[in-house]
Amino acid sequence: MVKPTYKLLDPRPRKLESPYTFYLPSAEELAEVSPGVIVKLMFSAIPASEKYDAERMWVEVNERQGDQLIGTLDNDPSDIPGLTCGDAVEFELHHIIAVYWEDPNLKARFSSDFDNWFARCFVDPAVLEGRARVGFLYREDPEHEEGDKYPDTGWRIRADVMELSDAEYEAYDEIVPEYVAIGSVLNRDDSILSVLGAPTGSRFVRDEKTGVFIEDDD
Repeated sequence: MVKPTYKLLDPRPRKLESPYTFYLPSAEELAEVSPGVIVKLMFSAIPASEKYDAERMWVEVNERQGDQLIGTLDNDPSDIPGLTCGDAVEFELHHIIAVYWEDPNLKARFSSDFDNWFARCFVDPAVLEGRARVGFLYREDPEHEEGDKYPDTGWRIRADVMELSDAEYEAYDEIVPEYVAIGSVLNRDDSILSVLGAPTGSRFVRDEKTGVFIEDDD
């Protein structure tokens, strides 16, 4: 019988896949991690859990030697048999996905506007699925609903129709856009980044020759 255990997941590949929606501390922030600081790691059960791919849990750092650290688990795992709160955890600096700063100066120093990428927009599925780049986008008055954690940006993002399949092109007017974090769009196509600060009423279309977005006056 295999004794239940766990492995720590390397978050760097996820950051490469989703740079705008998967946060990692900067090198400067990681340099400040020392004994007494609480950090978050991703644990994956072995054998694999039927409930979760990974559990994100806090660990209090006890020792640090360069990039090697030892800490104490500060959470109760949901489905990782053999691992309990208070257990020692050995890890490397690159395993850290978040740092909890009690020091207000360090907290202010490493504050981030990363959450801005979770504000919402409407976008064609073909863009989200990587089957087409953005071809056209416009900004209208945001839709607000009580209780929304993240606000609507007002951006409405459409695929480049020339990159759609014949079937999608013919049924384009019937495509239902998805309401997602604008960072999810940027993960696929961040060529729109430079225009996202434009005000309500703005419209942009991709120039076929340069690939740059220009204002659309039509």
